[in-house]
Amino acid sequence: MHYNSESAPSEHRSTADDSFEASVIALQTTRREAFEGDSGALPLDTRRTLVQILTGPLIDGRRHTKAWEVVLRDEVVLRSRLHELFLELVLDRDQQVAFLRQIVREDVDIPILLRRNTLSFIETALLLFLRLRLTQAEAQGERAVVDLLAMLEYLKTFERSDNVDQSRFAKNCDSAVEKAKKLNLLRKLANSEDRFEVSPALKLLFPAEEIEQLTKAYEAAAKLSNAPDVGADESGAVDGENDEGWSQT
Repeated sequence: MHYNSESAPSEHRSTADDSFEASVIALQTTRREAFEGDSGALPLDTRRTLVQILTGPLIDGRRHTKAWEVVLRDEVVLRSRLHELFLELVLDRDQQVAFLRQIVREDVDIPILLRRNTLSFIETALLLFLRLRLTQAEAQGERAVVDLLAMLEYLKTFERSDNVDQSRFAKNCDSAVEKAKKLNLLRKLANSEDRFEVSPALKLLFPAEEIEQLTKAYEAAAKLSNAPDVGADESGAVDGENDEGWSQT
């Protein structure tokens, strides 16, 4: 005896399907038309959060408290909507961080929606420095706080000994700090112009297993004092540039 699988009893449906349908129904009860002819199924705050995730680079629960609450509340629906676009929601509840990754499969022709931001040698060096500071602070049970001078002094160790354009190198270092701030990886402390807290999102960008290898490579480059020459272009980017752990549209 055969039956059409499409008309199978509800008990054969997956738990994930049931959870998704229940979440959608719950959200639809709070939905209000946002504009004339609005056919969307999600309430306004859910849509705003979806857009914030898509535009990136991340949602930081400590800074974006309302958006973080929506992510936790509507995680099932947000994941489903993002999967429609071949995007994966990366969520760390402990660190209160959410961002996107592009889904890539060798056996499936997936269109790439997100562009990846590449990091120059100096920018990667700075993020490694911040990641190590985060590890140290976590081990001591304290906040990972750094000041601008410490970051710039660390980056100066990568300046070539024969560098004749110190002004340009200094600008590259300043740009690296600004890039980290733009990516929400540095949060300025209240009542301070040059002290910052390192975002726990770096734990996801640089997993612990990658730290040792990266540290050795950058320590060797610092000793040689010619790191930017190694396959570098004018911006200081190196061959095989490091990609950020999240992407942006």
